[in-house]
Amino acid sequence: MIENIQIEPLKSGKFIKPVHIKYRHDGKDLSWEAVKAHDSVAVLLYHREYESFLLVKQFRPPVYLNNSDGYTYELCAGIVDKPLSLKEIAKEEILEECGYDLPLESIEKITTFYTSVGFAGSKQTLYFAEVDESMHTEDGGGIGVEKIEVVKLPLKEAKDFIYNESYAKTPGLMFAFMWFFSKNKI
Repeated sequence: MIENIQIEPLKSGKFIKPVHIKYRHDGKDLSWEAVKAHDSVAVLLYHREYESFLLVKQFRPPVYLNNSDGYTYELCAGIVDKPLSLKEIAKEEILEECGYDLPLESIEKITTFYTSVGFAGSKQTLYFAEVDESMHTEDGGGIGVEKIEVVKLPLKEAKDFIYNESYAKTPGLMFAFMWFFSKNKI
């Protein structure tokens, strides 16, 4: 249950830093409001036995500002905030959020792209991995105050899910599905 939402100016952020960028472009002085944010990793997880994608569902306060729910469906993901390789961070996130312990070599890089280009411009590296129940070693659900629900989305429902606007989802998730369908000729 979400209640008592308050919106205040951010004085000092732990994960983002608001900045005002001033610059000259084609001889004209301009400015832009932005935030410095961490880069991130995201993983498209496919469960072989369930023939389903594993997604995470969680409350996102900024999304709540724009819809009455605030819950999003996303890829397993996390910020790059520790001295590990991107693939090692992806492996940690898979275990923390979804409860699957995968060998590092089973995590395949898809590509890297920029997100939130209008205000942050951070990079996200996208991975793919297949899992099965033999790799399920923990409950998942996130760490600390994270309250993540793992959702199984059957492969046969994923294409419709992409275009179903009643579910708040990220462009990275939709891109990852399209990559999967293209690669597998589905």
